[in-house]
Amino acid sequence: MRINGVNYHVEVTGTGKPLVLLHGFTGSSQSWTELANALKDQFKIITVDLLGHGQTDVPDDPQRYAMPHAAADLIAICESLAIKRFNLLGYSMGGRLALYVAAHYPHRVKRLILESASPGLLTTMEREQRQQSDDHLAQQIEEKGIEWFVDFWENIPLFASQKNLSHELQARQRAQRLSNSPVGLANSLRGIGTGVQPSLWHDLDKLTMPVLLLTGALDTKFTALSDQMAAKIANVQVIKVEDAGHTVHLEKPDICISHISTFLSAH
Repeated sequence: MRINGVNYHVEVTGTGKPLVLLHGFTGSSQSWTELANALKDQFKIITVDLLGHGQTDVPDDPQRYAMPHAAADLIAICESLAIKRFNLLGYSMGGRLALYVAAHYPHRVKRLILESASPGLLTTMEREQRQQSDDHLAQQIEEKGIEWFVDFWENIPLFASQKNLSHELQARQRAQRLSNSPVGLANSLRGIGTGVQPSLWHDLDKLTMPVLLLTGALDTKFTALSDQMAAKIANVQVIKVEDAGHTVHLEKPDICISHISTFLSAH
């Protein structure tokens, strides 16, 4: 799809009420294959390769990746599919974008699911430190290449629990990450990274749609964040999946799918 001057890769499958899925950093539509296959009989599934990822364009200007532009693109994608309101599920980076969309286009989002997501950083100092860190990593990705980066990324503590996945699943995840463009990932960090995004902490109490916060119990950082977020959201459910880390839909797909289906089917 040609959206606001950029070519987006979008996949649509299934029938029923629309459910938009937003992947995390280094992900793509492929990240949702198992979940989409399980839910396509209940929902019309729309998966989007976000800017710099998968088969979507890789703009040269990091500012094009910024959250207001990414959110406007997402709304335009739904418009072109004749979808006015939709359920929205975002994981990690995709969860930060999903929260921004829900806060700025609330009439569009029927139900919101945030998997291992945050509202960004609260203080200017935190944001500046994270921005410097992300800029440094972006530079390393460009200088050292995608294989170096994927080796590094697979071994950060956040993904330690993924070492318990089957060799086949780990290989599939690695191949998907390696298929990304180093420029795309670097510019994504610079344009929509946690350090540069607007802080959304003060938008949480304005959310009126039902919200599900889904985390893995082994991911202590994001389970703590979800508790802090839940204290500010009026209509919220919090689920912590045992024996799962940051990527709940990959590590415990059946449990994740069951919770998502139950939440979205509620009246």
